[in-house]
Amino acid sequence: MISIIIAFVIAVLPSILLLIYILKKDAKPEPAKQIWKAILWGVAIVIPIVIVENIISPILFGEGGSAVSVISHIADAFIVAAIPEESFKLLALWLVLRKNPYFDEHYDGIVYSVCVGLGFATVENIFYVVGEGDWASVGIMRALFSVPGHYAFAVLMGYYYARYHFVKRSFLNGISILGVPVLAHGIYDAIVMNVGVNEYLVLPIIGLLIFFCIKMHKVCKKKIVAQLEMDKPGEIAV
Repeated sequence: MISIIIAFVIAVLPSILLLIYILKKDAKPEPAKQIWKAILWGVAIVIPIVIVENIISPILFGEGGSAVSVISHIADAFIVAAIPEESFKLLALWLVLRKNPYFDEHYDGIVYSVCVGLGFATVENIFYVVGEGDWASVGIMRALFSVPGHYAFAVLMGYYYARYHFVKRSFLNGISILGVPVLAHGIYDAIVMNVGVNEYLVLPIIGLLIFFCIKMHKVCKKKIVAQLEMDKPGEIAV
């Protein structure tokens, strides 16, 4: 029983820490009710995502089949995981923001998007960590990569959502709302899924994963700073 409780804490703690990090940067905090609404929408989309992924996977790999080659893992990463998950996250974000009077700053897009993304990531993490016998190592690895990954995808989605809403409703900004997080998510998953394809490529692929994650989070940090700068009094969005 104690091990289950510890595994649960390990599963939810990364999301809590990342959420605190994002919320503390908001000079004009969002109402708690709206924050919880976004988080709960992130939790709720787990169900349709699982259903859609369980429909798509057999179509691609056959009943009971799975990806085995580099190409099939890439297809799995983008078609089974990235596209459905980011699409439902965007739907949830739209439902949270479409009539939200508190969505009045550039940074708010990132705040609400991260709430949705971490709501989903927390439930996913609980299933992976608590359901594993070796929950400690799984929990640590997912705390270092998987949960921060969903956080990063959410930052990118929120940045472009706010840019489209407040700055310019261009075609490029519009497709970037979904396209950029799908691309980042797909590349991330493709790297992770290909770790075990060839034993001689394990270390290079892990190195590539670390490099990609570092670069992705540097980009996200710049996006956060850019939105915060736009919200300063007297700043003009460009």
